[in-house]
Formats: sequence, structure tokens, C-alpha cells
Amino acid sequence: MEYLSREQVRTVDRLAIESLGIPGIILMENAGRGAAEEILRFAQSCGHKTPELNVAVLCGGGNNGGDGYVIARHLHNAGVKAILYSATDTAQLTGDAAVHFTIAEKMHLERWDILDEAQLNEAMIDLEKSQIIVDALLGTGFMGEVRPHLAAVIRRCNALGLNERKVVAIDVPSGLDCDSGKPANPTVRADLTITFVAKKKGFAAESAKPYIGRVIITGIGAPPELIDKV
Repeated sequence: MEYLSREQVRTVDRLAIESLGIPGIILMENAGRGAAEEILRFAQSCGHKTPELNVAVLCGGGNNGGDGYVIARHLHNAGVKAILYSATDTAQLTGDAAVHFTIAEKMHLERWDILDEAQLNEAMIDLEKSQIIVDALLGTGFMGEVRPHLAAVIRRCNALGLNERKVVAIDVPSGLDCDSGKPANPTVRADLTITFVAKKKGFAAESAKPYIGRVIITGIGAPPELIDKV
């Protein structure tokens, strides 16, 4: 199936964990590593050399943020200057996202908290040095309206993207409903969306087109037979 709904993607994850015994933490590792590889290829296509590349990874509080911590780690291992920006309180992280955050912390990856307007303003000095901004704020579970602080982060991300920087969304641009393709106010405007398992149902909607950019699919380690079954 070319497009999957929110529930179908959750079913793929559940079956991979329950039927095949693949731990969720491994699925997140696979997703983040695959996304990091695609980001490197994208950067090279934009003329950036790895040792000189500066990537800002904006992380939310759910599994999408967990993907961001994995991505930053693999970019760092590849020789990229990857800086993390935590838009939600990391003490509230749970499950697989909390594990991957802890690994990033133990690696002493550079990280800024951007939990309020003052911290966001302070971080802008460093954010403006990045060539690529990775949006790992909100994932496929998002519906409705963006909370005010994350809305402020998204607006800053979009403003930076207008000034010769490239924006890469992870799984789905933050603020976009992955089933309906309806954008919230605001929604990340991505140059590239790296989505997991399959394109999301909402990507086919005309309302999604200004936000998703080019779409690349990367795997999480679930076999094609399982995805076909879903």
C-alpha cells in the first residue's frame, strides 16, 4: 500500500514488537539511523561537506523527539556538528525516547533547552549557524492545535528555513495531521520529509503539499511482508 493511516502505522509497530519480538527501542534506533543517513545524503546534494556541516535537531517530548536524539547521535558519529534543542522538559520523557535521550546525554552531545521564550531567544544565536534544521517535534500522533510554546518554536524554524537553510521533517512535518493532511497554525514547512514505513495518508491531500516538500521513505526494520499484511 502506497499510503498508510495513523492506525495502520501503529499496527506495524505493534506487530513488529508483539509478533516478531523486535523491541521498540530497536525500531526507534533503526528509524533514527536511517533518517540520519538520508540527512547526510541530502546535505551532500545541497553542496555541504560533512566535516563542515552544522545540523540543528529540534526534539519534542514523544517518540518523534526520541527519533531526534537517535539522529543527532548518528550524525555526530559521522563527523557532523549536531546540536540538540529540547523543546519539552526532558525529565518528562518516558519509554524508548527516554533511553535514547540518556544515551545522547552520556555522549555529551551539545544540547540546549528551549522550554520558554527566553531560552529560545538565547538559543537562536546557535540555531542561526546551522545549515540544516531537523524537525523532530511532533509526530503522527498529532491532531488538533499546536500548544503555544511549540507553535513559537515552529514559527522560528520556518523563519530560519526562509534564509538559505534547509528544513528536514522527521516522519511528518510538525503541525500536520498525518491522516487528513490538514495543517495547524503553524505547521513546519519542510524541504524534505523523511517518513517511516510508508507515506502517510494525509500526504496525498492538496493541503499538505506546501509543507511536506520531497518525501523519502525509510524503514524501521519491519519486513515487507508485515507491512503488506497491514
